[in-house]
Amino acid sequence: MIRSVFNCMLCAVIMLLLVACGRQPPEQRLRASFAAMQENVEAGKPGVFMGSVAPDFVGNQGLDRAGLERLLRGQLLLNAKVGIQTGPLRVEMGEGGTATVRFTVLLTGGSRGLLPERGQMQEVVTGWREQDGEWQVYSADWGPVGGEGG
Repeated sequence: MIRSVFNCMLCAVIMLLLVACGRQPPEQRLRASFAAMQENVEAGKPGVFMGSVAPDFVGNQGLDRAGLERLLRGQLLLNAKVGIQTGPLRVEMGEGGTATVRFTVLLTGGSRGLLPERGQMQEVVTGWREQDGEWQVYSADWGPVGGEGG
C-alpha cells in the first residue's frame, strides 16, 4: 500500500516536471541550455557539453564540431581548473526556432590555486537552433574584446 502511494506520488512529480518544462518560453530554455554548457565546462565534462553542439557546427577559421571538442579537451587537460565568467547575454530570437546570442566572456585557467594563472577576455557571437525541443549551438565567432573575430 505504502509503495503504491509512493509510486503514484513519484509519477505525479515527474508529470509536473514535464509539464513545467514544456511551458518554458524558448528564450528561457535557451538560457538554461547556455548555463548548463557553461557548468559542464567548469566541471570538466566536455562530452556532456558537446551534447548541445550541433553536428554541423562551424566556428572561427572553419573549426568544425570535432575540432571544437579537441580544443575543449585540450584546454581541460592543460588547466586543472577552468573558469568562465560571462557578461550579460544579449539574446535575439529569430524565425523558425533560431536565435543569436552575443556576450563577452572571461576565460581563466590554472592549477587549482587561489588565483588563476591565465586569463583571456573574448567577444562571442553564437548561432542557435531548436532541434526536437532542445537548443543546439551551430555557429560561433569569437575574438579579443574590441577586435575582429576570427
